[in-house]
Amino acid sequence: MKTPRYSLRALAALLRYPDAGLREKLAGLVAAIDDEAVLSAGRRSELRALAADLARLDPMQVEARYVETFDRGRSTSLHLFEHVHGDSRDRGPAMIDLVQTYEKAGLYLGPDELPDHLCVVLEFASTQPAGVARSFLAEMAHILAAVFSALLKRGSPYAAAVAAVLELAGEKVQPVPFEADESMDDSWGEPEAFAGCSTRGQARPGDPQPIHIVRKTVSQGVPA
Repeated sequence: MKTPRYSLRALAALLRYPDAGLREKLAGLVAAIDDEAVLSAGRRSELRALAADLARLDPMQVEARYVETFDRGRSTSLHLFEHVHGDSRDRGPAMIDLVQTYEKAGLYLGPDELPDHLCVVLEFASTQPAGVARSFLAEMAHILAAVFSALLKRGSPYAAAVAAVLELAGEKVQPVPFEADESMDDSWGEPEAFAGCSTRGQARPGDPQPIHIVRKTVSQGVPA
């Protein structure tokens, strides 16, 4: 089994913020994927279309689209643990475990890099033997499939890159059910006046109100 080293690194690059430096490298990234030829011909064609799209459009439009796609809404987030743990306390220990996995393999992250970001995951996988890389990515296949499906529903060309990762993980690329993002109006809306909102820590009028009993401390020599 051939290690898809260059394809994984090229996919990691394609999924990064499309600044001027990345756009200058698009032709080389596509050439590396084609030369390694570990992805199917159809998938490579989709990736060429993605690269052409990034090169053709106005730079500000490309960058704004990236932010809108990956930084606003959980369903398409490239931070994989966000899909599993959200903002819960479980995310921290999971991050630590992943960092330790990387460090055992000799990969040390910079201070601004988060271990669960898909680009970092792909960079790590590219350093591993083929079987290990495939198994490592397969462990995250259910998350990747959900991200792919959300991108596909949006009509995003980035769906091709996530589909390529699924293919390298040995998984079938097909849409799956995923949790839609809460609308911006719902997530930022104010509670209805005087009606309360239990999800924001308030209770409606007429609901049972919690009572907190605090034991009074009696100072020595002072009668209670």
